[in-house]
Amino acid sequence: MLAVATAALALLCPSAGAVQGGTPDGNGHPNVGLSVFLYHGIPLWRCTGTMVAAKVYLTAGHCTGIDTDLGVAPDSAQVWFTSGAIPRGTHGFDGTPCKPTDTGYPCKGEFSGTPVPHPGWNGFLTQPNTHDIGVVQLTQAPNVGLSKVAPAGYLDTLATQRGRQDVDFTIVGYGVQFESPNLEVALRQRFVGTNQLQNLRSHLAGGFNLIMSDSAGNGTGGSGTCFGDSGGPVFHTDSDGQVWQVAVISYGTKYCHGSSAAFRLDNAQARAFLSSQGVPLN
Repeated sequence: MLAVATAALALLCPSAGAVQGGTPDGNGHPNVGLSVFLYHGIPLWRCTGTMVAAKVYLTAGHCTGIDTDLGVAPDSAQVWFTSGAIPRGTHGFDGTPCKPTDTGYPCKGEFSGTPVPHPGWNGFLTQPNTHDIGVVQLTQAPNVGLSKVAPAGYLDTLATQRGRQDVDFTIVGYGVQFESPNLEVALRQRFVGTNQLQNLRSHLAGGFNLIMSDSAGNGTGGSGTCFGDSGGPVFHTDSDGQVWQVAVISYGTKYCHGSSAAFRLDNAQARAFLSSQGVPLN
């Protein structure tokens, strides 16, 4: 499969794979799915996403929109909600279009739909407002449950909390468990892990991005994001026990170590886009 979009900033790359240092999710988040995006039937890349309305699958803009290196934008998507590992199908992964007779991953998902990027997505991770949000409008409702989108300004209350490192987020994704210059380990299985808040106010955050640590375990109990996690949910549980989806995973540092960023859902821009796509807001 072709590579995902390359980030505009040095050492930053889209996180378009499984949560490093996490554990198999099982049935913990059944509405989080694995998606393959295609152009004229050719599989391009894979991402993670979440059901937020009956037929609306929320993911990243760089999953649903144009890749400036390839000069194309996906025109269809296939989605699976099986926790995995999702087996490979009959396609040869040779850059050719899927045939009508091809079955399974990456050509024939459990559900299919049309990708819709945010209208501001231009193929670059222009900081801080990347517009890195998109949806897939599915043709059928999966009926796997829905995540609740965080209310407006939800994350701002965390920015000034004492002990920011103690603010934990739950991340869920499919795919790469290890990334190095010469090796990639990808499982196509849903994993869940925990990341910690770094900041919301840096020049890279700017009110649009949530910056998290990518410890990938390392004795801290944390985890990290990597390729294929792009578009996956970032959840936060409030003091009343309500779980909110606060962001979608956007990009990370090279080889998936250091920090990662997620595009916030609680800002006016994201909320306007989600509302236009039929997503109920709180």
